[in-house]
Amino acid sequence: MKDALELLKWQLELGVDENVGNIPLNRFSDHSQPNEVEIEIPVSTQQKMPKIRSAIDEAESRAKQSQTLGQLKASLENYEFCDLKKGSRNLVFSSGDPDAEVMIIGEAPGREEDIQGAPFVGRAGRLLDKMLKSIGLTRDKDKLNDSLINTAYICNVIPWRPPHNRDPNTDEIEMMLPFLKRHISLIEPKIIVALGNISCRALIGQTGITKLRGNWFDFDKIPLMPMCHPAYLLRNNFAKKDAWSDLLKIKSKLEDMS
Repeated sequence: MKDALELLKWQLELGVDENVGNIPLNRFSDHSQPNEVEIEIPVSTQQKMPKIRSAIDEAESRAKQSQTLGQLKASLENYEFCDLKKGSRNLVFSSGDPDAEVMIIGEAPGREEDIQGAPFVGRAGRLLDKMLKSIGLTRDKDKLNDSLINTAYICNVIPWRPPHNRDPNTDEIEMMLPFLKRHISLIEPKIIVALGNISCRALIGQTGITKLRGNWFDFDKIPLMPMCHPAYLLRNNFAKKDAWSDLLKIKSKLEDMS
């Protein structure tokens, strides 16, 4: 702090008596009126909106025409407007029982999911399976028994892996949203579980998962519970207690609906 004060005194002695702004000023112009800063929008940005709107319109058309899960998957496989597809190995469509009462929606595939073409198959997937089992749910219908009394269905907002596992951007989410909404309408779940911020942003238009989690929301008259993503829980053990609380709320809601 003392060194900074001495530096300031030294600058004053040199004649530095005002701050320099972030925007260059023409000292020879008339400053009686504030200058308006004109921002030139690049051509690529100007052309972006019609291009994205066209991509969303195409997604809405294809999703509407998909009357079965097979048709919806084919519509996604043939959708060429999302650049994420170009850098992915596989379309990651879904996992679990299409007749399930609980639909779990994650964010986007990771490396293992991209390789295998199925959601939640890595460490986060194994943790998710344990979480489901703790309240009597399984994604594998063949493993139903007395302790596992119901099934779950799992998909992601984004079906292709973003490069370097980055978060999907707004354009990518908007392009995929018509397919996701159609996916939900075909499954007709009793409860939706939104894992992580990207899922909450897509489905309820909100982010801030640590504040959203544990509260019920509605998506098209379907109860929706935001929860922390299993990958987050693997990095933050302290959040597992809250996740258990959320799971119990889901279990209680299911029992009330039975």
